[in-house]
Amino acid sequence: MPKVAYDVLHPEKRTSCVVFASPHSGRDYPWTFVRKTLLDEKTIRSSEDAFVDQLFDSAPAFGAPLLTAGAPRAFVDLNRSADELDPALIEGVRRQGHNPRVASGLGVIPRVVANGRSIYRGKLPMTEAERRISLYWRPYHQMLQKLLDGAYQQHGQAVLIDCHSMPHEAMDGIARSGVKRPDIVLGDRFGAAASGEVVDVVEAAFAAAGFTVARNAPFAGAYITQAYGRPSRHQHAVQVEIDRALYMDERLIRPNSAFDEMRQRLQTVIAEVANFGQTRIPLAAE
Repeated sequence: MPKVAYDVLHPEKRTSCVVFASPHSGRDYPWTFVRKTLLDEKTIRSSEDAFVDQLFDSAPAFGAPLLTAGAPRAFVDLNRSADELDPALIEGVRRQGHNPRVASGLGVIPRVVANGRSIYRGKLPMTEAERRISLYWRPYHQMLQKLLDGAYQQHGQAVLIDCHSMPHEAMDGIARSGVKRPDIVLGDRFGAAASGEVVDVVEAAFAAAGFTVARNAPFAGAYITQAYGRPSRHQHAVQVEIDRALYMDERLIRPNSAFDEMRQRLQTVIAEVANFGQTRIPLAAE
């Protein structure tokens, strides 16, 4: 089993209401798990947001915590609801309506990795699914809410920046349409997960660092933004998707020659967003 459910990098002094989190960068693949899969050690990592935790690890220097996953996404997907169980993978699960994520094999216990490649030969017992959820999913989400609650108690508001990466090919359709290929896609579930003021600040920070930014297409946010984005309660959630080609070799799953520069550019974004989070964000309802 993966050694830890999560890790938190805390600032020496918490001065920002912003919480940065990376739920898909966990890379602790125990041999007991890998040997049960149909995939080699590189293919099993294809759904991982590799190195995203490193790209955002300067957050504590600007007064904001960074929460990172210990377990890999192929083992348990923290950006899914705990009840998104796949009947095609988990024994004893009954089909209940149509959930496109579960149907495609991307439930809380994934059946496939990128490009629909199967992880397992057969089904998993319900006890195994429950164990992964109990030991990894629940502790991560309990800590995430604790960090957001702390931000709210100190600042009267909380902003979650949910950090992810996307395959370069995910933007091919947009590039073919003649629009400049986005480097960053911000997801706020079309305004339901964060106030416009918050998303405007995040977008402006990325744009000032030289990134091309799009909103909600093709990624509007999944379970985490849906569950934690409560702008009417002064809790906002914005999903950030970064083009992997900007900082890594996707085939080899290694940082590329631009990694250090990318990390420095993101540091200016983190600083700007965290600094904005030190003052109360005005809301239209107030």
